[in-house]
Amino acid sequence: MTSQDSIPARLAALQTAPTSALKAQWRDLFASEPPPFNRQYLVSRLAYRIQELAYGGLKPETIRRLERLGEELDGGDPATRRMRTDIKPITGTRLVREWQGVEQVVTVTADGFEWQGRPYRSLSSIARAITGTRWNGWVFFGIKNRRKA
Repeated sequence: MTSQDSIPARLAALQTAPTSALKAQWRDLFASEPPPFNRQYLVSRLAYRIQELAYGGLKPETIRRLERLGEELDGGDPATRRMRTDIKPITGTRLVREWQGVEQVVTVTADGFEWQGRPYRSLSSIARAITGTRWNGWVFFGIKNRRKA
């Protein structure tokens, strides 16, 4: 059995491994502490890393192409590049929340959010308009847990 033959078995074992074992594998494969994310995240990243080490990573031309695409998106601006784009949901996403028996629908736009046909810069301002009190908009719409991870 070659080391590549054991890759499918290692990937399958990730699905049933306890979280403590996944975290131990993370330390071995990434030489860092595992992030405080959910189990599925750990499994998917570990699966990628196992395959990357066994079969090789991205080709240099693929890396260059991804870098060019990234520069097209951020215009080569380092400040934009450092911003976390995974915080805001994808443009066009509809966020639905029922409040006091009324369904509230917010659409994510390129510039912010839209609620009842009006543009808003933040979810918190929408949550405040809906409830009349100050809310963290991410919590109100169920995007972020109330407890810190």
